[in-house]
Amino acid sequence: MSAISANSAANPGLFSWPTRVYWEDTDAGGLVYHAQYLAFMERARSEWVRALGYGQEGLRLEHGLVFVVAGMQIGFLKPGRLDDELQVTVRLVRCRRASLIFVQQVMRGEERLIEAEVKIASVDARQLRPCPIPPALYAQLQAREAPEPGG
Repeated sequence: MSAISANSAANPGLFSWPTRVYWEDTDAGGLVYHAQYLAFMERARSEWVRALGYGQEGLRLEHGLVFVVAGMQIGFLKPGRLDDELQVTVRLVRCRRASLIFVQQVMRGEERLIEAEVKIASVDARQLRPCPIPPALYAQLQAREAPEPGG
């Protein structure tokens, strides 16, 4: 499994991060525990930011900011199962000075298991109050903003 480029002609602005379902990700029935999807999506967003050249810890230490989830709408469509190979997609659909909105999906092959809209806030790491995204990163984010088709 490997990350899929964010700039393919078929899916401009789409980033995909692979993961596999392990025992620790499942409930007693061998299905992915619902809260684990949040961890899968968080990791994919973190790797998306890292692919832009900004690790989460670097943003905290160098710029004094952290990204936090401010809201989420999620639809559970189909269950993931033990040992499934999944792709977790990330698409930035809105970039503002101190917030981002992503659309994410968890896919098993062509099957969509989860779809979510995730609002992220940029906050000062110490005061936990909204703060602007650093200008260089903000410019990169705006360049990658790819609204959903038809949206």
